[in-house]
Amino acid sequence: MNGALSRLGHRLVSVLLALTSLVLVVHSIAGLDFDRLQQTLTTRFGSNQIALFNDWRLMLNDGQRLSETERLVRVNDFFNRRMLFDDDIRTWRQTDYWATPIEFIGQGAGDCEDFSIAKYYSLIALGIPISKLRLVYVKALQNGPGGPIQQAHMVLAYYAKPSADPLVLDNLVVDIRPASQRSDLSPVFSFNSAGLWMGTGNQSSKSNLSRWQDLLARARAEGFD
Repeated sequence: MNGALSRLGHRLVSVLLALTSLVLVVHSIAGLDFDRLQQTLTTRFGSNQIALFNDWRLMLNDGQRLSETERLVRVNDFFNRRMLFDDDIRTWRQTDYWATPIEFIGQGAGDCEDFSIAKYYSLIALGIPISKLRLVYVKALQNGPGGPIQQAHMVLAYYAKPSADPLVLDNLVVDIRPASQRSDLSPVFSFNSAGLWMGTGNQSSKSNLSRWQDLLARARAEGFD
């Protein structure tokens, strides 16, 4: 009997240690301060989106074990399936607002910029180098009442190598496809935290996008280091 209790005690200790390790991993992904992020979320938006926030955090934890390509799919699917598309006027009462991932989660909805930015930050948290990711402003060819029209749109591009055909993470076409298979998209310029490019070229310049600089500062204040 004592031996059985001892073995049970050892198993319980092992389980507790495993759970503790999981909590530590979830708390420290890529230096993210999840307590601070959650506090920002509840202070601004209440507790309605805590479940979504926790699912996002667990998705990041589970993604640590995946390949880079699998991480792209996991992040792309999470936001495309869980978030609603809505324009800035209805969501923010502004004509053009770039939301941080916490603001996006807090509202539960956003436009193409918000989808792309949330995916960008999530993939960085999963260890994807910034150099492999670019937010791309494009003209998207869509069907309108009077025929095809071009609309301003934003997607996230992933470059396995600098000269590679990038993979496109989009909220309009939900599966990830190479840019060469997205003839409906015409790149205008692309950028990340390191620079700004015309089209999808490799000549970088210092980004002076005021909305992007403002978003980076707000995200840092929320807990995205």
